[in-house]
Amino acid sequence: MGLRINDTVPNFTAETDQGTIQFHDWIGDSWAILFSHPKDFTPVCTTEFSAVAQLNDEWAARNTKVLGVSVDGVEDHKKWKKDIEAYGNANPGFPIIADDGLAVSKAFDMLPAEAYLPDGRTPADSATVRSVFIIGPDKQLKLSMTYPMTVGRNFAEILRALDGLQMSAKGVATPANWIPGEDVIIPPAVSNDEAKEKFGEFKTVFPYLRTTKAPS
Repeated sequence: MGLRINDTVPNFTAETDQGTIQFHDWIGDSWAILFSHPKDFTPVCTTEFSAVAQLNDEWAARNTKVLGVSVDGVEDHKKWKKDIEAYGNANPGFPIIADDGLAVSKAFDMLPAEAYLPDGRTPADSATVRSVFIIGPDKQLKLSMTYPMTVGRNFAEILRALDGLQMSAKGVATPANWIPGEDVIIPPAVSNDEAKEKFGEFKTVFPYLRTTKAPS
């Protein structure tokens, strides 16, 4: 069975291009984004890793660590990072897991238990290893999304979703297309009296839809 929202994510020990990590310890008290790729030196993935590198300051501002996964070895990762940096003109300082044994891909249900990497493999052999997992400091899964091989991920949307998750951790919800600075939604379980005490002024659109300024 695949991971579901609010499940505790698997803990694992893995080799990366920056040494060995133990996943839950590596997360620590931070938020974390685990983003995976089926193979090094592939075109769409190179553009995506570059996009993540360009957002280094944004991740840091949100107390968020990023961790790549690719089902190739450490030495390939180190060589590939030179292409990633050249393409995006940004240093990919985050670690990349060398998941050539597929342990992490299987633990996160991106590949079936019987999957293996054949000799002379192509990205198609690990095509479903193309996912994003946002994980809270409590080590629980907050969001996941999986993309096909041909569609590059929109990391501006992933950043926006992270902002929404961090805002919702303050006891509110966010409406469609929400961005920081806009009003948020008061959960229906909060009574009007409780809402006034907690948030101050709010607007009632419908009895079940009330909005207020985002808490700081």
